[in-house]
Amino acid sequence: MSDVLNVPEIFGSDVFNEATMKQRLPADVYLAWKHCVTTGSQLPLDVANEIAEAMKVWATQKGATHYTHWFQPMTGITAEKHDSFISPTGDGRVIMEFSGKELVRGEPDASSFPSGGLRATFEARGYTAWDPTSCAFVKDGSLYIPTCFFSYTGQSLDKKTPLLRSIDEVSREAVRILRLFGDEETQRVIPSVGAEQEYFLLPKDLYAQREDLRLTGRTLFGAQPPKGQELDDHYFGTIRTRVSSFMKDLDEQLWRLGILSKTKHNEGAPCQHELAPIYTDVNTACDANQLIMEIMKKCAAKHNLVCLLHEKPFDGVNGSGKHNNWSLSTDSGKNLFSPGKTPSQNARFLVFLAAFIAGVDEYQDFLRCTVATAGNDHRLGANEAPPAIISIFLGDELNGIIHSIIEGTNYIEPEKSMLRIGVDVLPAIPKDTTDRNRTSPLAFTGNKFEFRMLGSSQSIAGPNIALNTIMAEELAKFADALEGAKDFDAQLQKLVSQTLMEHKRIIFSGNGYSQEWKEEAAARGLSNLASAAEALPTYASDKNIDLVTRHGIFTEEEFRARYVIHMEAYNKIVNIEARTMVDMALHQIMPAALHYTHDLCRGMESKQKMMVSSRAEKALAEKLSAGTDALYDHIESLRFSLGAVPKEAVSAASYYHDVVIPAMQDLRREADVLESLTDKSYWPYPTYSDLLYY
Repeated sequence: MSDVLNVPEIFGSDVFNEATMKQRLPADVYLAWKHCVTTGSQLPLDVANEIAEAMKVWATQKGATHYTHWFQPMTGITAEKHDSFISPTGDGRVIMEFSGKELVRGEPDASSFPSGGLRATFEARGYTAWDPTSCAFVKDGSLYIPTCFFSYTGQSLDKKTPLLRSIDEVSREAVRILRLFGDEETQRVIPSVGAEQEYFLLPKDLYAQREDLRLTGRTLFGAQPPKGQELDDHYFGTIRTRVSSFMKDLDEQLWRLGILSKTKHNEGAPCQHELAPIYTDVNTACDANQLIMEIMKKCAAKHNLVCLLHEKPFDGVNGSGKHNNWSLSTDSGKNLFSPGKTPSQNARFLVFLAAFIAGVDEYQDFLRCTVATAGNDHRLGANEAPPAIISIFLGDELNGIIHSIIEGTNYIEPEKSMLRIGVDVLPAIPKDTTDRNRTSPLAFTGNKFEFRMLGSSQSIAGPNIALNTIMAEELAKFADALEGAKDFDAQLQKLVSQTLMEHKRIIFSGNGYSQEWKEEAAARGLSNLASAAEALPTYASDKNIDLVTRHGIFTEEEFRARYVIHMEAYNKIVNIEARTMVDMALHQIMPAALHYTHDLCRGMESKQKMMVSSRAEKALAEKLSAGTDALYDHIESLRFSLGAVPKEAVSAASYYHDVVIPAMQDLRREADVLESLTDKSYWPYPTYSDLLYY
């Protein structure tokens, strides 16, 4: 038997996708489902019943015995409750049943999920509703049905619902613009995303010996090893056999689920790797990224590895991010961020480009908040990820074009008096007219914008909700200004030129890591929200609430609830990390250092009896003794600071950032010195050398 993997044959084989629906559903049922998806209309119950029956037959043929409404609560991960297909027949036997009602709606418990005050703890009822635009799939013996999650009162409790709202809203406003350019064919505009995923792999046995890794996902202690990533020998290097086996297994599982896993390679830090998918619609991309993170962890366990998705598992080497490549395309596949060859196409491109620039500038704080987490604070601005200051990189070619539009000057072709939008033909703009700028939070890369600030562990829903919404806002303004214009070309020229002039401050092509940029950004009036504790209080500003409520993405209560959840998550994570540090320092590090000091002192006594010099032991014991005294003082200082955390969330976040985290850093610094002095056989857990170079 050949063990060659037939990728086209297995791809999507575990997905109840459109091709499977065409094959297994009556034509009228398939068309009814298609009409529901394209128009957003309600699916009739008789149609749902037929789809449910076909799904059940297909899933049970693949070995499924259960079904689950798979949803994305505001924990940032997914949730599922499994029910079997069995139904009693009355004679001690069972049959396998699955109805349209069970497909369309479920009722998981909702009391233990974060709600941000939308519901009281004792209010347990919550509902899931099938998202017919997301394909069901079979995994681990269950039929998974992607769903939205909402409360008894109808309020969104998940990340998918507002994402779907934002998709509809940006589509509506983009189509308005396209109609002004004579496009009568496009019915929908679809945000497309490709989310690159970085991660670390560690041996399971070493991971299990580290309390900090088990409880927090990152190392809270660890002296720097003799070698880090300074030789750049891991980046794009030969993949270890063990890791290669994991990647091969991961790809096969993802392909069976129809996930477009395309690229795999070693990243910059030791033990760090990356997976990149092919772009797809943002709803599918969000579902796929959640599955990628879940399957990475399960697949790693099969290979006696552990997958770390924390943004900064190890100090001194690069952390992990998630590059969110975002664009807009029509339902016929035309990318709206691709420069064209005709005046009309180029004018359309400039309208969408100008709208994006304006939206990012006006709502820079909103975008910053969508990536503000305790874990991501360790990356942003740390010379491995973009800075906390939002800016856009366009490249030399587009910068020159924009400058010529603003100034009304010549561009490349001197015989023309000025570049006129909608009249003149822009110069051809190849995809790669300039080098990439890895320090840019938002970089234009040919036909999309790469939002590089996302943390590796977070859901991509929040950032894409923000991108969709700010784009819808600016496109709506443009459509309002252009619809009914007496001289369309003149109004278009004025609108784009004025927009670029007013928002050019957000465009920056230099080194985002430099101190000079921080100073220049401040002079430009750009915000620099360096930490989540600084950023998150701006999330529920009146400006942001007005934006999301006017476009129907959130109600004010839903939006404020998310703000509360983000603040609580930040505070709880830092608290857990600090308490873990106290526990490890008091019960592992100090006993190890004291034990080694004690043995050194006993050795000194023996040498003294033998009249032999013990100068080295004495010097080392003195350093260790001073270090353990200092360690104890820092433990007590951190414990005291944890006992004085304010109750109010914003004050608590500031306190954690300004008081607790510095106390944690002081404790770590002393512990890491002790690690460097203590005999390895005494040290209670694997060191960085063990973990990174297993």
